[in-house]
Amino acid sequence: MTIPNHPKLGIRTEIRAFLKLAIPLASAQVAQLTTGFADTVMMGHLGNEILAAGALASITFFSIMIATSGIVMGVTPLVANAYGAGNKNDIEQFTRQGLWLSLLLSIPIMIATAHFDSLVGGLGLDNTTIALASTYLDIMLWGLFPALGFAMLRGVVSALSQARPIFGIVIIATGFNILGNYVLGFGVWGFPRLELAGLALASTLTWWGMFTALIIYLSVNEHFKDYQFFSRLYQLKPKTLWKLLKIGVPIGVFTTLEVGVYTAVSYLMAEFGTDGLAAHQIVFQTMNIIYMVPLGMSFAATARVGKWFGQENMLGIRQAGLVSVTVGTLWSMFVVMLLLIFPQQIVGLYINVLEPENAPIVSLAISILRVAAIAHIFDGVQKIAYGALQGLQDTHVPMVLSFLFYWCIGLTSAYWFAFGLNLGAVGLWLGLLIGVIIASVVFVWRFQTLAGKQLIMDN
Repeated sequence: MTIPNHPKLGIRTEIRAFLKLAIPLASAQVAQLTTGFADTVMMGHLGNEILAAGALASITFFSIMIATSGIVMGVTPLVANAYGAGNKNDIEQFTRQGLWLSLLLSIPIMIATAHFDSLVGGLGLDNTTIALASTYLDIMLWGLFPALGFAMLRGVVSALSQARPIFGIVIIATGFNILGNYVLGFGVWGFPRLELAGLALASTLTWWGMFTALIIYLSVNEHFKDYQFFSRLYQLKPKTLWKLLKIGVPIGVFTTLEVGVYTAVSYLMAEFGTDGLAAHQIVFQTMNIIYMVPLGMSFAATARVGKWFGQENMLGIRQAGLVSVTVGTLWSMFVVMLLLIFPQQIVGLYINVLEPENAPIVSLAISILRVAAIAHIFDGVQKIAYGALQGLQDTHVPMVLSFLFYWCIGLTSAYWFAFGLNLGAVGLWLGLLIGVIIASVVFVWRFQTLAGKQLIMDN
């Protein structure tokens, strides 16, 4: 399909449109992950054993949720494309079937998560760590469906260029979650001290609240009065589901491979004991929060590129990709400077850096943080460029490339640095750095190639 140019489009106009989506989406992502930050801080105050077990459990659930939400996020480029083309019926159908897809994905994963202790029993982990992690996951699994449903509906809202309510919902939910974590985790105001179980219960209730709030918003808000998102929900449409899966499964696999590398590194980090796991969790949680900004920008890039793709506007596609990657790079460079200047202060947010018993964790966390900071620049670029590729519905080739970059190159390098060259925990993160550098270069090149040819590949 040849995409015509429209010379009246301007970079400034595209920047404003991009920021209108990116700022609330990125802010919402940061606010949402602030809960994970608060969880980690509270885990640290509950003891190093709970911090290590909580690290393992939260990373496991986070990986599951991100990987599966990637599949339902196939709705975003499809709705954005339909929105650009003015196809109201497709928008409604993709939304309804997206809810079905969220439910159908949740059930088997919940069953598998319930057997976490059996699945990791042969990995040589400490029995206490496994028991504590299982307690957390047995509760968190009940939050999987609303988490996926919220992610899917968030994709619909952003594709329709109405992202501001997402930020409001997430801010309120984050405050509730942090308060619930404190009350149920430490047992204040007459509530029992549930520790990890309390943190999981508060998070699960929060996911259900967010999901419900977004459904209510879509049902009553003036912007969506012409859409019948939730009528005839009982109808399962296999053809529409297939369209969602055709775009969404490669996104889910991509995300699984990407997040799975960090999960694999987390398990390899267990070889370096409780100190290694604790230091890794501090850095991992910090980078997670920071990464939410380019992730939100990636969602915005998908929506912007997808809209121009629906309008068959080549110039709009190119400008949307250029703006998203450039803004993301500038932001990431600013954040990296802060990480490199204030590493001890950042680690001090999680544990007391002045206590002698914490010295090994502090030293290791600072060393890892320096490597992770450099990796963040390239990680942000590759994620935003991938979001732009999603807008073109180009998801199959990036999925294959992600296996090469993250696992064949990144994880292999990480293992060699850590155990072959005896660089330890820092070596694991050095390997990840190599993987994201290559991914960022190739994904930017691929987007420029597809946009420059005036021939968009139809997946």
